[in-house]
Amino acid sequence: MADLQGKVALVTGAAGANGIGRAVALRLAEEGADLIVNDLSEDATPRKGLPNVVREIEELGRQALPVFADVTQADEVEEMVQRALERFGKIDVLVNNAGAPAGRDRVPVVELEEEAFDFVQRVNVKGTFLCCRAVARHMLQRQGGGTIINISSTSGKHGVARFAAYCASKFAVRGFTQSLARELGPYGITVYAICPGLIASERIDDMAAVLAPAGVDATEHREQMIAMAIENSALRRMTGQRDIANVAVFLASTQSDFMTGASLTVDGGVHMD
Repeated sequence: MADLQGKVALVTGAAGANGIGRAVALRLAEEGADLIVNDLSEDATPRKGLPNVVREIEELGRQALPVFADVTQADEVEEMVQRALERFGKIDVLVNNAGAPAGRDRVPVVELEEEAFDFVQRVNVKGTFLCCRAVARHMLQRQGGGTIINISSTSGKHGVARFAAYCASKFAVRGFTQSLARELGPYGITVYAICPGLIASERIDDMAAVLAPAGVDATEHREQMIAMAIENSALRRMTGQRDIANVAVFLASTQSDFMTGASLTVDGGVHMD
């Protein structure tokens, strides 16, 4: 059991009802951390949206601050960090989870529009950079160490057809993680990447809609994607949101203190490397 009592964590992209961000935020709260939870905007959908995440965190006996901000905008990121510091006085853990939804980028490279490619890089890479920069500056000034966890993907380790923009962004996140780990290590700040496999979140609905072959319903293709993920897993099940959250808790705890720069694959043995 990880003890995160007295820790403060910032998790971006946390509003999804079935997303990694929400699961990570709740697991950190279960272990005693107070949270700053971020997303682009409020969503009134049942179980979805930052107000619901805040309520769930508070029900666990922890404090939570919701901050709506676009992680691709430096001024909004800086304001988010400032609000977090005004409320809690520090940030011990940063989890960069916000990511671009699957859309016009999931096509062959010869059909990939420049704008679609740029959008994915802007959210997945620039957003990670801006949040890391802002929080790392605070951690260095505070001189109290810290942990940064960037969410990459198994597609950040293995190229996938029609995923070129996404793969490029998630490979970049892993390289960025390694560089940042080298820079911050001497100051007691550890940096990691988690590489999840396919998860049955809102994201898979977007993927199924754009990847379904002609004549195949998106819902049917979604089920096919899930069945294939289970079949390819050595553990014969899909990656769950809590699987990722459990690894994030381990990395945020003192139990991982002699690790840094690592990219941990969490996909049930689909990829073994």
